[in-house]
Order: sequence, then C-alpha cells, then structure tokens
Amino acid sequence: MLVLVIGDIVGQPGRKAVFEVLPRLWRERRLDMVIANAENAAGGFGLTAAIARELIEAGVHVLTSGNHIWAQKDIIPNLDGEMPILRPLNYPEGVPGRGYLITGQTMVVNLMGRTFMNDIDCPFRAMDRLLEETKGRPPAVIVDFHAEATSEKMAMGRYLDGRVSAVLGTHTHVGTIDAQILPGGTAYVTDIGMTGPTDSIIGDDADAVIRRFLTGMPHHLSVGKGKPVLNAVLVDVDGDSGRAIKIERICRQLERP
Repeated sequence: MLVLVIGDIVGQPGRKAVFEVLPRLWRERRLDMVIANAENAAGGFGLTAAIARELIEAGVHVLTSGNHIWAQKDIIPNLDGEMPILRPLNYPEGVPGRGYLITGQTMVVNLMGRTFMNDIDCPFRAMDRLLEETKGRPPAVIVDFHAEATSEKMAMGRYLDGRVSAVLGTHTHVGTIDAQILPGGTAYVTDIGMTGPTDSIIGDDADAVIRRFLTGMPHHLSVGKGKPVLNAVLVDVDGDSGRAIKIERICRQLERP
C-alpha cells in the first residue's frame, strides 16, 4: 500500500504545486492514498471550505491540520460534516471536528504537540486511548504529528513504534533528513517540509519576516513568492501487518511561479 503524505500546504503557491504535481505522482507511483496537511492553505493561515473541496477534487483523500485550523471561521461547521478534514485528536472534549478518520484500509490520525504550542490535552495519552478504543481498525495507521519541538516528535515516533505504520512530523515547514523505519516497523520523519513558495521564510514573505525580527513590532505577513515546491513522503505499508516497508522523500519544484 503506497501512501503519499504532503507537507504543510502554504497559500496559493502550495495549492498550485499540489494541482500540478499530484496528478503526475498518481500516474508515476500508482498511489493508494494521499494525505495532505492543509492548515495553511488559505492565504498562509487556515483552511476554507472552498479550498478544501479543491484539494479533495485534486486527489487528496484526507486533509489534516493543526493549531491554525480555527483561523478561517467558515471551515468550522464543515469539521463535523462529510468532508474528510481532521483537527488534532488531543483538543479537549466538545471541540468541533474529529481527530481521526478510517477510509478504506487506512486509519489517519492527526495529533498536535504541546511543547512551545497550545496547552491542550496530552497527545501521547490521547493516542493510547484511540488505539485501545479502535480494536477493529485497519492494519495501516498513519499519524500526522503537528508539533514544534524535534524532541517531542522523536519521542512520539519511538512511543508509537510498532503500534502504527507511520509517525510523520509537520508544522515547522523545514524538511528533515531523518526519514527512517524504526525498529518496530514504524516509518518516521521529524518534518515532511513545506509545500509552498521557495522564495520565502517558511512560506511567508521574507522581507516582512525580517522586519519583524529587526523591529520587534507586529507586521502583516503575506505568503512568499518564488517557484512553488511540493515536499512529501511516500510510505510503503504492508497491508497485512501494517508495518512500514519503506519511506521515501519526494521533492518536486515547478519551473515557474
């Protein structure tokens, strides 16, 4: 089973990369499932219902998110609807939306870290409860861990090793070189990387970000420019055992903005 997981989609450049590259990957790799983190897809901040539909129509099966899922208010009613959108599982009880979704032969889970992030429920214990409650789940379990601290992401990978198929980090927008299969058969990478504009600082306009650092004053941040790039990982999962066989980094840059 080949599962493609696309890193944080940032604004219009990120969406353009998905629309142009994903059909090629479907043809080249004969994918079984596509997951994408879309919490920055609307102008670099949040997700709208219209953009969610566009990404789904482009071939994404499940949209994951993180701390910016609440930024665009029109998406909130859709979190409990039919669209396959996830918010982090470890938000407190009563929050709109769901933190996992079973589709076909795969369960997709969205978790969020707490170190340097929002003070929400423990992602480790939330995942324990989910695995205990979903005894009849499919063998393949893919986790998008949206977190800031490298140590917390690595800890989650080791904690879930052998219990899920993959723990894949998002949020920091800078891809890491540690893609690996852990001893228990779980695919892991600290951060998939950003799908968005190359001429930017983690997707934002570089001049505006530098001005913030120089002045210490808040400035409006717009999406950066430059050639769009798609960063993703391709995980090959054994459909019977749920163990990962291989994890491969994919980076595709468009020739023009």
